[in-house]
Amino acid sequence: MSIPVTGEKAASKIEQKFPDSVVTFQNTDVWIDVENLTDILSYLKNDPEFDMQFLNSISAVDYIEYFELVYHLRSLRNNTTLVIKTKCFGRGKITVPSITSIWRGAELQEREIWDLMGINFSDHPNMKRILLWEGFPGHPLRKDFIR
Repeated sequence: MSIPVTGEKAASKIEQKFPDSVVTFQNTDVWIDVENLTDILSYLKNDPEFDMQFLNSISAVDYIEYFELVYHLRSLRNNTTLVIKTKCFGRGKITVPSITSIWRGAELQEREIWDLMGINFSDHPNMKRILLWEGFPGHPLRKDFIR
């Protein structure tokens, strides 16, 4: 079983490297500012102390007031896990940076989030629908989706 990195420890290290980028932390989760998303995730992957070489998953949650992206990271070498979250406000066109340049495995997961939740990932190599057909009206996992 993997050992979770505490949110306090991860937030402290991230703040040292990227001041004012941690919004808050709780238990094993760290909320970060979306503007520094790719820099922070790249740091967590390449820093020897964290060594988060594996992206387990990316998911999106619709809280009506905002969307939350959840990144589950794992270090096989250190046998640790870490959860990084970021909030995206608004219901219109939401765009966050793609992390496919950090973890190639993010490509299909970001496409699924785009398809079902409508969150666009800038600099994604192939941002198109993956489950629904092109021209499908809307994004069916949004709480405001009406069909």
